[in-house]
Amino acid sequence: MRLDLPDFRLEVYLGEWEFKARYHLTASDAETMTVAELLALATPEEREAFENLALGYVPVPGGEELRSAVAATYESVDAADVLTFAGAEEALFWALQELAGPGDHAIVTVPNYQSTESIPLAAGADVSGLLLRAENAWGLDMDELRSLLRPETRLVVVNWPNNPTGGVARPEDFRALVELCDERGIRLLSDEVYRGVELDPSRTLPQAADLSDSAVSLNVMSKAYGLPGLRIGWLACRDRELLSRLERRKHYTSICNAGPSEALATIALRNGEALRARTRATLAANLPLFEAFFADWDELFEWEPLTGGCVCFPRYLGQEGVEEFCRALLEEAGVVLLPASIFASPLAEVPADRFRIGLGRRDPEPALAAFGELLRGR
Repeated sequence: MRLDLPDFRLEVYLGEWEFKARYHLTASDAETMTVAELLALATPEEREAFENLALGYVPVPGGEELRSAVAATYESVDAADVLTFAGAEEALFWALQELAGPGDHAIVTVPNYQSTESIPLAAGADVSGLLLRAENAWGLDMDELRSLLRPETRLVVVNWPNNPTGGVARPEDFRALVELCDERGIRLLSDEVYRGVELDPSRTLPQAADLSDSAVSLNVMSKAYGLPGLRIGWLACRDRELLSRLERRKHYTSICNAGPSEALATIALRNGEALRARTRATLAANLPLFEAFFADWDELFEWEPLTGGCVCFPRYLGQEGVEEFCRALLEEAGVVLLPASIFASPLAEVPADRFRIGLGRRDPEPALAAFGELLRGR
């Protein structure tokens, strides 16, 4: 069946402005590092192996060293329970088609990364939106989730820490979700790409693949690790038959990863806590700057504390609305933010007065200065 996919609004917008505007203040990833900085974390043997790496094909599921390094980030997952992809998007593209199709019902958190709803809809599934609400700190309302369940519900897709809100479900609610899905034979797909950079460690959720034999955990080198250029993502699941089916689907897209990316990702994962601590340090340094900035303009903005991840979803209170404001900020000050329309959904009503802002990149002061100059000139 042909997938009739709509434009990916976020990617179209950033494709136009991400590298053209002066300041990218809506980045969803953490500050990156150079190849030299990453290799400085490697052992002499790892550096030598990288320098002498043959540029041939690598195994379709991912090399054994990479998958073992990924598995080591879980408590109950082995290398054979990991399937790697060219970034998280390829993993989503195939997993969502495999797990929900015609006659199936899926539930997806909203707001979201658009492909999590667009792909199952295009694949013929009936999809409901589980609306995350600011008054619930963008967390999980189990009563609302239960109200959406149907006999034909086959898939629940969640994302915490959430993009674009930065919200995190309560650990007890997340565990209840996993138990509910297991009881009802529903597959849970948990997007965990921001896990591990929460400034409050008590808000770090367990990984779904550790809690359930059937749940699927999605992760990637791009966000918490700050290495999007490696294009290495993965699914972890103890249902190896599912991974086998997904591997066959992967044959039609990337086939396998780039060998140098696998080698560098393996080094990064072996030093994963140092990389996540680096991201947490950046967030901890940036947070007071953003809090002070928005406190100075509290008549125009309603700021929310950062709970998890690298992004927030504040409110704009100005009369002209957030869409016009973000356009003026881009055109007059060269600062990119993502207005609420980028995250609009046919499944549930996303608040129309919000925008996504990123806190994960270093040295945001010039962007905030340009932001403030525009506000003072109005």
